Amino acid sequence: MAEWNELEAAEHLFQVLTFIAPLSAALQERMGGYLKQENHPKKHLLLRQGEIARKIFFIRKGFARSFFHDKEGNEHTSWFMGMHDIMISVYSFYTQQPSAENIELLEDSMLLSLTWDQVHTIYAEHPEFNYHGRLLTEKYYIQSEERAILLRTKKPAERYQRLLQSHPGILQKASLRQIASFLGITQETLSRIRAQKSNLI
Repeated sequence: MAEWNELEAAEHLFQVLTFIAPLSAALQERMGGYLKQENHPKKHLLLRQGEIARKIFFIRKGFARSFFHDKEGNEHTSWFMGMHDIMISVYSFYTQQPSAENIELLEDSMLLSLTWDQVHTIYAEHPEFNYHGRLLTEKYYIQSEERAILLRTKKPAERYQRLLQSHPGILQKASLRQIASFLGITQETLSRIRAQKSNLI
């Protein structure tokens, strides 16, 4: 995996967070001192179902998904995350309770991480960061509700088109089985949708 510059990676994270609200120099310095660089290969599990999420991740480069298994052992993909996304198991991280999901890397990835203790130290020392944390949590819950509405109100072909728009190149990163699971359809239905789409080109 290619080498990467620690300062450059931190600056990219600060740019993403600045879109939410300005970061003071003191806050950037504190976060920069805590941030840990992590390189992991494709298929690496950052979190396993039943474990407690101890870290929050920023994807400098790479692609990931969350998935869980139901009582029958069937696998369900619940979200995809790509470059410059902030990735977290919201419930497990903030409650420090066992996670109901797994987080898997779908390609070799370069990440920055902060631990639960570090995040709460930053909250205590820099109250301004609480605003970032609140909006990031809101973003996750909004995305979760949007997906639930999408599954209930849109046809499979529309869901597929929305996914391609939000994650260009996903067909080169995730398997058709994972994509079908995310869309709430069978792999056979996805294949038909893709075939119909190809015939229209």
